[in-house]
Amino acid sequence: MEETKKDVILGTSNRVLEVDLTSRKYSVYNVKEDERRLYLGAKGLGLKLLFDRMQPGADPLGSDNMLAVMPGVLLGTGGPCSGRFHAVSKSPLTGLFSSSSCGGPFGMQLKTAGWDGLILKGKSETPVWLEIDSDGITFHDASELWGLDTEETQKKLSAKKAGVMAIGPAGENLVKYANIASGHRFLGRGGLGAVMGSKNVKAVVANGGKFQIQPVNSKKFEKAKKRGTKYINQNEMSSFFLRKYGTNANVNLNNSAGILPVNNFSNGRDDRAYKLSGEVISEAHNTQYHTCKPCTILCGHKGDFGGKKRAVPEFETTALMGSNIGIFDPEIIAEWNDICGKMGMDTISAGGTMAWAMEAAEKGIFDAGLRFGEKAGIAEMLHDIGYARDKGQELGLGSRALSEKYGGKDFAIHVKGLEMAAYDPRGSFGQGLAYAVANRGACHLSAYLVALEVFFGLLSPKSIRAKAEFVKFFESLTNGINSLQTCQFTMYSYTLEPPLSRFTPDTTLGILMQNIPQLAIALMDFSLYPQLWSSVTGIKMSSAEFLKAGDRIQVLERYMNTREGVTRKDDTLPPRMLKEGRPCDPDKLVVPLEKLLDRYYRLRGYDSNGIPKDETLRNFGII
Repeated sequence: MEETKKDVILGTSNRVLEVDLTSRKYSVYNVKEDERRLYLGAKGLGLKLLFDRMQPGADPLGSDNMLAVMPGVLLGTGGPCSGRFHAVSKSPLTGLFSSSSCGGPFGMQLKTAGWDGLILKGKSETPVWLEIDSDGITFHDASELWGLDTEETQKKLSAKKAGVMAIGPAGENLVKYANIASGHRFLGRGGLGAVMGSKNVKAVVANGGKFQIQPVNSKKFEKAKKRGTKYINQNEMSSFFLRKYGTNANVNLNNSAGILPVNNFSNGRDDRAYKLSGEVISEAHNTQYHTCKPCTILCGHKGDFGGKKRAVPEFETTALMGSNIGIFDPEIIAEWNDICGKMGMDTISAGGTMAWAMEAAEKGIFDAGLRFGEKAGIAEMLHDIGYARDKGQELGLGSRALSEKYGGKDFAIHVKGLEMAAYDPRGSFGQGLAYAVANRGACHLSAYLVALEVFFGLLSPKSIRAKAEFVKFFESLTNGINSLQTCQFTMYSYTLEPPLSRFTPDTTLGILMQNIPQLAIALMDFSLYPQLWSSVTGIKMSSAEFLKAGDRIQVLERYMNTREGVTRKDDTLPPRMLKEGRPCDPDKLVVPLEKLLDRYYRLRGYDSNGIPKDETLRNFGII
């Protein structure tokens, strides 16, 4: 850490707080410049730190699992959409390494307390909450907090200049898809809340504000920040659709394209879906901004629902707990979203698992009392899941575990155990490949190809041409963004608004991307990301080096998961996506996945079984 004066961190502190919960001792790890340059920060650096510390085969809910909480280099600088932090651990839902991003206040407070990361390892003998300041950590008894929901817990622990991350009953009860709350935002996917619960940690409070974060090259940073803000404000997706309608702007786009999940992905379109759209919700529910801080896009909203002010559910929640279970009422979905938030559990996995249970009931193999299109019993079931009661205890295991126990694997909509997000890949083949090979499971954020295929029409959605190339490219770029860290929605602006993309006709762009993908990727200007990173850290980095760092992070995470047993057999899609056509599609198409996998593996430097080759690992300095 280089300090030009008291209370100023120039660039990064490079200090990571390592906490042994078993012994209640802590130490400080100083990040080396090579680690920073090769793994950037946030997700990438978190993975690297766990790779160096954990052995294969660790029990995700055991004391040998670790949880790394990592702000990126951009947090605290005031950069556009920089109010985010990342967490990495081994997922109890998938048994693989998983990561998640959050826009809550904990990251900012941890960073301005002088820490570039936090690693929790071991297990406390009794429930605790942890208090972090610039000098270290204090353990507090959490027996009076145990059993409280996430809102009650944060209310009791919040103070001026404090940032809290907390689990609810779902985390305490080891629900496999429990999440971690910070403010009104969540480390949502993969069950990281259960990891915290397994360690008997109810909450972590960071008392920040002691340090100011100052970019090493302030002039370069301000120039990049100005350009980034300009691009965000002139891009139609970020400055209009997301800002005005939130992520529910996707409802009408997905429905018209036939990729909106309906009744457990048995169809892709429904005439009632418009009721869930951002356009209707913004008009009917008096929506206002309710965002991460700082944020420039402003996609997070809250509104009036049934006489209460509630967060507007994000698109994934609206679809998985709406159309995918036959419900088209935003008011009740907002209520269920609140319940999930207070219980502390992922709405995508909760919705996907309930949809499996509804279809299982129709087929007579498992009856939790839930039915498609019926609201009755859902609120009670969500509470039962959180408290691990009755049938809720079983639904808390996720759709994969339920289908392995009772049957119904053909309609368990997950990849590697993680329930699928709200884009049906039968109408977006590139998204299908992205789901299948994503390291954490059916993740839509690993490579968001649906935007190119469906929203912008730059790639033909029902063709395999160029899909492997663009999945690889966007995986790597996304890893860089998640390690910077900034919001992934900046991709719309930072890649489409530079002059070459902005002034090239879409038809020309599409032909180039579809037919000469390597050239199209080489011409793509995403230089704002490495410019922001370099200006903060003072370490030179080109666009090619930034993309290679994203490649390295992807391959490292893959390698960590292959050490846990992942091979080609796991890079697949739910049988429904590979065998069943849909009523909304006259051609009854399914995803031709096998044709895509071989090409993707070759581009990534994996063998035919999906294992990274030794020369690939050596090229990235992983072994």
